[in-house]
Amino acid sequence: MAELVLKDGSKKVFADGISLYDAAKELSNSLAKKVLVAKVNGDVTDLRETIVDGSTVEFLTFDAQEGKDTLRHTASHIMAQAVQRLFKDVKLAIGPSIENGFYYDFDTEHRFTQEDFASIEAEMEKIVKENLALTKEVVSRDEALKMFKDAGQDYKVELIEDLPEGEQISLYRQGDFVDLCAGPHCETTGRVKAFKLLTVAGAYWRGDEHNKMLQRIYGTAFEKKDDLDAYLHMLAEAEKRDHRKLGKQLDLFSFHEEGPGFPFFHAKGMVLRKTLLKFWYELHDEAEYDEISTPTILSRHLWEQSGHWDHYRDNMYFTTIDDEPYAIKPMNCPGGILVYKSDVHSYRDFPMRMAELGLVHRHELHGALHGLFRVRCFTQDDAHIFMLPSQMEEEISGVIDLFDKAYNVFGLEYRVELSTRPEDSMGSDEIWELATSTLRKVLEDRNIPYQVNEGDGAFYGPKLDFHVKDSIGRTWQCGTIQLDMLMPERFDMTYVGEDGQKHRPVMVHRTCFGSIERFLGILIENYAGAFPVWLAPVQIKFLPISDKHLAYALELRKKFKKLGIRVEVDESNEKIGYKIRKAQMEKVPYMAIIGDKEIETNTLSLRDRAKGDLGAKPVDEVVAHIQELTATRKG
Repeated sequence: MAELVLKDGSKKVFADGISLYDAAKELSNSLAKKVLVAKVNGDVTDLRETIVDGSTVEFLTFDAQEGKDTLRHTASHIMAQAVQRLFKDVKLAIGPSIENGFYYDFDTEHRFTQEDFASIEAEMEKIVKENLALTKEVVSRDEALKMFKDAGQDYKVELIEDLPEGEQISLYRQGDFVDLCAGPHCETTGRVKAFKLLTVAGAYWRGDEHNKMLQRIYGTAFEKKDDLDAYLHMLAEAEKRDHRKLGKQLDLFSFHEEGPGFPFFHAKGMVLRKTLLKFWYELHDEAEYDEISTPTILSRHLWEQSGHWDHYRDNMYFTTIDDEPYAIKPMNCPGGILVYKSDVHSYRDFPMRMAELGLVHRHELHGALHGLFRVRCFTQDDAHIFMLPSQMEEEISGVIDLFDKAYNVFGLEYRVELSTRPEDSMGSDEIWELATSTLRKVLEDRNIPYQVNEGDGAFYGPKLDFHVKDSIGRTWQCGTIQLDMLMPERFDMTYVGEDGQKHRPVMVHRTCFGSIERFLGILIENYAGAFPVWLAPVQIKFLPISDKHLAYALELRKKFKKLGIRVEVDESNEKIGYKIRKAQMEKVPYMAIIGDKEIETNTLSLRDRAKGDLGAKPVDEVVAHIQELTATRKG
C-alpha cells in the first residue's frame, strides 16, 4: 500500500503501483472527469505516472494555470500532428503552451496563411475524435538522435545534440506522431475539445535573428466551447480597441522609420499626456513627494557601480564623451541615489520621497516593438523612497494607498504578484529574506490576495507587481514596488542616526503607471478611444449649421477655452449630419449644434456621443457641467 498526502493535509492510502489518474478516480469520479495533471512534491507530472508512497499530491483541473498549460501543450502537439499529416515536408521546431494559448514553429516551403487554418483545424478535429493516447517514452540520447535523423527532423536533432552525453530523452507519442518533449500532457487527445487557430507570424529559430526564420502558428484551447467563444469575443473587442489604430484615427501619436520604437506625440496626444500627468502631480503632491530630475546620459562607472552594467547592459545604449565611456540611462535609480548622496542626512530627514518623470532608453529588438506597449524610449513615472528600516512597512503601505487612488479613478481593478529572488541576484540570503518577508507582511496585514512569482524579482531586491484589469478583462502589469537593501550598500549611502553614528538607509523603487507611454496605450484600449470627459483631448465640439453661425461658434470657443474647457469648432462647409458623424468618429464626448435658435436663446443643442440628443441646454449650464466632470474626474 502507498500513502499520499493531499492538498488539504489529509492522508489517503491506495494500492501500490496505481496511476495518479486512478488515485484521483478513487477519491472522486467527478474529480477524475476534470483532472488534467498532478503536482507531486511540487513538480507537475502526468496522471499516467504511478504513485509513490509518502508523496504530497495536488490534483489540478483547468481552473489551475498548470491545468490550462497541460491542455494547451497537448493542443500544440495535436496541431503539429495535423500539420505533419497535411504538409509532408514540414520540419518541426518547438511547440509550448503560453499565456492564454499555445504555438508551434514550423519549417516548410508552404507559406501558411489564415486560409490554411480551416483545413488544419479540421484535421485536428479528426485527431481529437481518434482519442489517441499520449504515451511517454524515455530513450537514450543515441536512440533519440537516430530516430529524428531518420525522420529528417533537423531541429529536433539540434536540440538533442545540445544535451549532455548519456542524457535520457523524454518523448511523447500519439498515434503516428512522436515529439521530443518533457511534458506533461493530457492522457488522450480527446480531452482537447475546444480550440481555435488564431494567427501566423515569423519567428527566428531559438529567437536568434542570425538563424532561419520559421513560421509560428498561434492558437488557443479551452475545456468548454462557451469559454472559447468568450475568449474569441474578447480578442475581437481587443482588435477593435487596438491603440495603434486608434492612435492614428484620433491623431494622438505616430511612429516613423527615422526613429523605430520612438513615439511621436501629436497635439491631441500631448493633451492626453498632460492631463494624465496633471493627475500624477496631484497624487504625488498629496502624498508629499518632492520632484527631482536627473540627466539622461551618465558615466559608465555609475552603471558598473549600480550593477546594471553586469545585469542589464544588453538593453542599454552607449556613447563616448571626452574620450570617456557613457551610457544613456535605462533606469532612473542611480541618478536618484546621486541626489541623495549630494548632502548629509539625519534620521530626522526620513522618509525622503523623491519622484521623477524620467525619460529612459532601452534597446529592444525591432521585432519586439509594439506601438506604445513596447518602445525604445519612455517616461518612467518613478519614485525612490529613502527610509529607516523601522519605516519599511508604513512606506510600502503608503505606496499601495497611492496606487489605489490612481487606479480607482480609471475604474481599474488589480491583482498583485510577489516576485522573489532571481538567479542573478546580488546580496545575502538574510537580506533577501528580510525584504521578501516585509513585502509579504504588508500584503497580508492589508488582506490583499497575492500570487508568488518565484525568481522574478529585480537583481537587487524582491518586488510587488500590480496587474490592472481593463474593461474587457485583460490584465496589464503597471505599478511595481521594489524593496532594496543592496543599492545603499553599493553606493555607501548613509545617514546619521539618533546615536550619532552612520547607518544605511533602506530604499524603495516604485512606479505607479510604469511607463507613461504604455499606460496611455492601456487607457486608449480600455476606453476604446472614447475617453471620459476629464481626460478627453477635446471635450466638446461646436458644429455650426452654416457659415453664418460660424462667427458665434468661434466666439464661444474663446469663452470655453478661457474657462479651461478643451473645445474645437468644425469650420468645414459640410452638412450638419456629416459633421455629427465625423465628431462621433473622433469620439468627442459632447457635440453642440449651433443654429439661429441657439444663438437667439444663448443655448446649445447638445449631443452625447453615447446617449445621442440631449436637447437644448443653456451655455452656462454646459460649461458648469463639463467643469464639474473635469474637476471631480468622474466622467
